Amino acid sequence: MRGMIVAAGLGTRLRPLTDLCPKPALPIRGIPLIAYALGLLESAGVSEVIINVHHRADQLIATAERWCPPSISLQFSRERELLHTGGGIRRVAGFLRESDPCLILGGDMILDLDLAALVARHRSSGRAATLLLRDDRRADLFGTLGLDAAGRLRRVADRFDLGGETRAGVYTWLNVVSPQAFDSMPDRKVFNHLDDWLAPRAALEGDVGAEIGPGKPVGPLTWIPVGTPAEYLEANFTPFRLRHVRLADTATTRAATISDERIVGSGARIPSDCQLQRVVVWEDEAVPEGFRGRDGVFAGGGFHAFAPESQEPGGAGLGEGGRV
Repeated sequence: MRGMIVAAGLGTRLRPLTDLCPKPALPIRGIPLIAYALGLLESAGVSEVIINVHHRADQLIATAERWCPPSISLQFSRERELLHTGGGIRRVAGFLRESDPCLILGGDMILDLDLAALVARHRSSGRAATLLLRDDRRADLFGTLGLDAAGRLRRVADRFDLGGETRAGVYTWLNVVSPQAFDSMPDRKVFNHLDDWLAPRAALEGDVGAEIGPGKPVGPLTWIPVGTPAEYLEANFTPFRLRHVRLADTATTRAATISDERIVGSGARIPSDCQLQRVVVWEDEAVPEGFRGRDGVFAGGGFHAFAPESQEPGGAGLGEGGRV
């Protein structure tokens, strides 16, 4: 089975961190986001993965290769100009449609579920595409997709509405896609995968659906978006359990030292007189003597303070932390 990690975005809401590092390579508890995505794909039996890259492409490629499970073969799609979510997928559609189905997910989140079971349910449904949604208290922040009683896609935020909606959920940016779905892709380079591809397919063919978790039939579902400074700190300082994601052996040798007040990357040096409260220190950083910091990240030789309550409203753009 083949998969794609959509990872070419600029991550503008996480600047200045993303000026130093592409968002899918940002460390969460010492492990880059891209490693969690690769581990999830491996858990479902995916053996070939393509990643689209643009911003700080070489850095992202090196990180993905460093943390990739040995059972997965990696390819990369370099976008000289951003093609948006749909255009990036269309560029590698020939690779993806050789897998029935393929998996497409975003590279700016931690996601954990029984992905093999979701693939099996998609196959039995006869759908062209199955999206994974979450019943989430942050629906007002992220926006939702609406489904009818049969689980078919009926609404995308406030931009597309076929009526007949009976339930809704937050889009987690995971998609199980069968080859026939690619026949409906727009014939242009730059477009949005939901608004310009999957929603029109839902209207014309009625074979785009979704499953909502946690709970039956999805089962336990962990979804941790990382799109804002507040989300980045929360992801680092809120312990989470991964039931299905498999991490490469690299994780045991390069992971961070973790406590309630600090997360210290491998090779970082922190003098004993420093005072750090909810601070993430990236690997190989050298914190100066006597330094005091709170609610932020020490990276690139400097400290970047983030108000823990800082948040931005939803609708920031598809492909960024589940926002629709």
